[in-house]
Amino acid sequence: MTIRAVVFDFGGVLFDWNPHHLYRQLIADDHERQQFLDTVCTQAWNTEQDAGRSLAEATRALIAEHPQHEPLIQAYYDRWHEMLRGALPEGVAILEALHEAKMPLFGLTNWSAETFPYARANYPFLQYFRDIVVSGEIKLIKPDPAIYHASLAQVRAHLPDIQPGEVVFIDDVAGNIEAAIALGWQGIHHVSAAQTRERLRELGVDL
Repeated sequence: MTIRAVVFDFGGVLFDWNPHHLYRQLIADDHERQQFLDTVCTQAWNTEQDAGRSLAEATRALIAEHPQHEPLIQAYYDRWHEMLRGALPEGVAILEALHEAKMPLFGLTNWSAETFPYARANYPFLQYFRDIVVSGEIKLIKPDPAIYHASLAQVRAHLPDIQPGEVVFIDDVAGNIEAAIALGWQGIHHVSAAQTRERLRELGVDL
C-alpha cells in the first residue's frame, strides 16, 4: 500500500521534553532527584494531566498527599516550559523533508491541553501539520484505541478515502506503535532519526 499520510508523535521524536531539565536546577543530588520523580511527580501523575485533568487540580491533590514537597510540586507546572529544552533537530529534519515532499502530515500527542499552547506559540514547525490530536483536549490517551480512531477521523477529514494501511505512525514508545499496528496502521518505532528515515524509505516514502 502507498503511504498517503504520516502521523507524528511529538515528545522524543520532535521535542526534547524531560522533567530532569528543570529538576536538575532544584535537586542537585542525582539519586534524590530520581527518587522524587519516581515517587512524587511521577510520569503516571503527569499522564493524568495529558489525559485531561487540570493542572491546578493535579497540583492541589499531589501537595495534599506530599505537603513536605509543596515547593517542588508547585514548580512542576509553574516552570513546565523549562522541561521543554527544545526541538530535536534530526526528527524535525524528517518532518521538514516530508513537508517539502508535500506529504500530508498530522500529529498525535499525549500532551496537556493547558501546556500545548506554549509549544504552538514557540515552535513554528508545528504549522506543517494539517491537524493535531492533543490527548488533553479530547481526554483520550495513547495507547487507547479510541485516540487512534480520533486521529484517523481527523486524517479522513482531509483525505476521505484513506485506509489505515496508508497511514504511518512514528512514535518513540513501542507500545504506542503496537496499538497503531493492531488497528491496521503502519508503524515506526522511533529509535533514531536514521532508522526512521530508512524505514520510511522501505515503505516507499521519498524524503
